[in-house]
Amino acid sequence: MRLHVIGLGGAGGRIVDRLAADHGHERFLHGINAFDTDAAALDALRSVDESRRYRFGDAADGSGLDGDLHAARRLGDAHASELGRAMDDETPSAAEAFVLVVGLGGGAGAGAAPALAEELSRLYDAPVYAVGLLPTPAESAESPESTADEADSARGGASESGGRDPRRPLAEKNAARTLDALSDSCSAVFPFDNDAWLRPGETLRDARGRLNEVVAERVAALFGAGDSGEAESTPQQVLDASDIARAVGDDGEIAAVGHATQAVDPPESGSRFGLGLFGSDESAAVDASAAVSAIETTIRKAARGKSTVEVPDGRADRTLLVVGGPPAWLNRQAIADGRRWLADETGSGAILSGDAPEPDGEAVFAVVLRSGIDEPARIRELRESIA
Repeated sequence: MRLHVIGLGGAGGRIVDRLAADHGHERFLHGINAFDTDAAALDALRSVDESRRYRFGDAADGSGLDGDLHAARRLGDAHASELGRAMDDETPSAAEAFVLVVGLGGGAGAGAAPALAEELSRLYDAPVYAVGLLPTPAESAESPESTADEADSARGGASESGGRDPRRPLAEKNAARTLDALSDSCSAVFPFDNDAWLRPGETLRDARGRLNEVVAERVAALFGAGDSGEAESTPQQVLDASDIARAVGDDGEIAAVGHATQAVDPPESGSRFGLGLFGSDESAAVDASAAVSAIETTIRKAARGKSTVEVPDGRADRTLLVVGGPPAWLNRQAIADGRRWLADETGSGAILSGDAPEPDGEAVFAVVLRSGIDEPARIRELRESIA
């Protein structure tokens, strides 16, 4: 599918920069932009082309807003049309979906995201999704006054490692209010729970590069699945923009993405179209039991492993399963069995699925998208901060 991704604010900009670095050459990434009020944060990006970075909000005087969500909302409302025009040279009308990536606890990005989502929805027929980074409890905890270095880090202008996490007293309240606004203006919201992904003793600053990679990987795995462009890798069950739209709905619900991979050996001989998936007369030398085991393992890990946000009891109203990898390893019966297992696991009344053959791939992978989930505990905590 043709995806246009926009990073808003410091956190959003860093993630789309990682996405551009790791996946900028792939067909699914139709357009990419980074918008911020902070000139230094934009200058720090390395993989998003300078022509795709845009500073807005002259009232901010080229710096960040230090978490002032009300000021950011005013700027977002005033500049949404301007930001929409800044994307024009990338043919946004051809996009099949837009994804806004934003740190929910910040100022500039969190404030501008709802207004930009409404502007894109007004201009184009494609759905608008939001990937929102949840602040950690430590960011809002009471602490001594932050140092100048910590303030720079909060705006995205300092080193990505070392030292304590920046303190942002309004981060949780900002996140709760921004979640509500994005649920009203976007088709679906994909939260990413930073705190759940931190390792014991690890600070957010220490983990930032790793977490940015995880978010970029999940976005690419979901929206880029099956879009290799190679004629010989045409999937049997094509995953397209309408499948994702059906899975997440259009009511601003919370959605979660699970992802898992398992390295596999390439076939030693024979056709790359093995095990009956593509109707080849010549089967590749892949043991059927090994293929079944690899697919079963990746589906279960994607469903029960760490998701972008907690999925209480694994339950979901709607679920999408994507299985990919070298064609010879994509055992059709194993995928069908995995789909039935996932239906029982999630209790979903609707299970959609697709395959994503990668002729030169070295791993089998699975993506499990769940929407209409029960409210995760971390999101409930954030909402209670403004109750």
